[in-house]
Amino acid sequence: MRAKFVLKKSHEVLLGCKRALKSFSSIPGPKSLPGIGTLHNYLPLIGTYKFTELHHNGHKKYNKYGPVVKEEIVSGINIVWLFDPDDIEVMFRSEGKYPQRRSHLALEKFRLDRPNVYNSGGLLPTNGPEWYRLRKIFQKGLSGPAATKKFLKGTDEIIDQWLQRIETIRGKPNLDYLPEISRLFLELTGYASLDHRFNSFSYPELNKHSRASKLIESAYITNTCILKLDNGPQMWKKFDTPMYKKMQTAQLYMEDVAIDLLSLKMSLFSETDNNKGQTLLEQYLSCPDLDFKDIIGMICDFLLAGIDTTTYSTSFLLYHVAKAPSVQMTLFDEAKKLLPNKNSPVTEEVLSMASYSKAVLKELFRLRPISVGVGRVLSQDAVFSGYQAPKGTVVVSQNQISCRLEKYFSCPNEFKPERWLKDNLLYKKNHPYLLLPFGHGPRSCIARHLAEQNMLVLLLKVIRNYKIEWHGNVLDSKSLLINAPDSPILLKFQPRA
Repeated sequence: MRAKFVLKKSHEVLLGCKRALKSFSSIPGPKSLPGIGTLHNYLPLIGTYKFTELHHNGHKKYNKYGPVVKEEIVSGINIVWLFDPDDIEVMFRSEGKYPQRRSHLALEKFRLDRPNVYNSGGLLPTNGPEWYRLRKIFQKGLSGPAATKKFLKGTDEIIDQWLQRIETIRGKPNLDYLPEISRLFLELTGYASLDHRFNSFSYPELNKHSRASKLIESAYITNTCILKLDNGPQMWKKFDTPMYKKMQTAQLYMEDVAIDLLSLKMSLFSETDNNKGQTLLEQYLSCPDLDFKDIIGMICDFLLAGIDTTTYSTSFLLYHVAKAPSVQMTLFDEAKKLLPNKNSPVTEEVLSMASYSKAVLKELFRLRPISVGVGRVLSQDAVFSGYQAPKGTVVVSQNQISCRLEKYFSCPNEFKPERWLKDNLLYKKNHPYLLLPFGHGPRSCIARHLAEQNMLVLLLKVIRNYKIEWHGNVLDSKSLLINAPDSPILLKFQPRA
């Protein structure tokens, strides 16, 4: 009913009240200069904004211009930033059958320039029917919480192994745990998408020149380059710029690993008489609508999206829990009740009863979502807070900024998981388009439920075994396409009795 109301309302405003509407050109925003757009505002030392601080940029724009802001970072391409959840809802209701976005453009070029390896740009940058074809097939083994339960036992075992690694290193002073968390999520991503263990918690894979270490580095380099390549001068379209070459080198390494592992898996798969459906990769290998090049792109996308996103989110999760003793105690009470022994496995039943842990995760994503917002290219004309926006406009939600506004959440900058528990006094029913850490609709994160499951298992097992303390600076995020910690993850793990 809500969807029909929003669409009807938008349609009526657009068609029946045109004289009351404000033009697209009248949308407020930073001044654009001929040839360079607003790129001058992002220059070091003199610029108002920074590409590495998209959340702070968003707050500045909201405070100065209001809930709808137009900006021309790249000359000739207008971006509309949306802060009002009603407008964000209109954006998603206007996305059509094939939701389009303007993202990962240089990655798409890299892959399309290599037709001997890839059939398309992959799930991340591709739009239209080809995106739909890939999405429809690749989401089958990941759709919904029920599909991800098959990974639960393996996830639990991998996290147990990681905790053994933590036990051997926790006494080291000033240890940055970010690389250790990256190794965990490389392992979990490889297990789920490749049916492969990288053995990244032990030597020789702990060596900085090992395959595991270089994969983690390649994902990081790619993600740090994409935002600047998308929104900079885009000279890489004409020749290979230094940053494009940097991304290219990282992607070539990921590609080589993916080809080697897939070739090995295919030889083993044929020897087992096409044992269909046993793993996610075997489902893809047995699908007649996919070929080797499609699956190579999928593997590279999973490695690119699966390592850094959950690594950074988990880093923020441990930070907030460590900084909130009362939250940590309530978490421990729940974990101890659900996991009687320190080595008790996290089962489906345990997850179904972990209500406070889920509230903690939800509060984390309110404060530190995976990215500042979600982008779309309008498939039809739309109206945002009275402003007209034509079909083809690039529109980006600013959910992270909205989720920290007093008008939507009381004490918005405080970490209060209780606000998500229906039987708590802090609970308030919020607009459904405010908290969207994994996007929304048919183009939402394909592995959302798996990522949430992995983080919940980790949270329960860490808190059941350790009291964690924060020994670093106040943690903020830096924008590397996705939100990353801006300083080392300095934790102390104290074993519980």
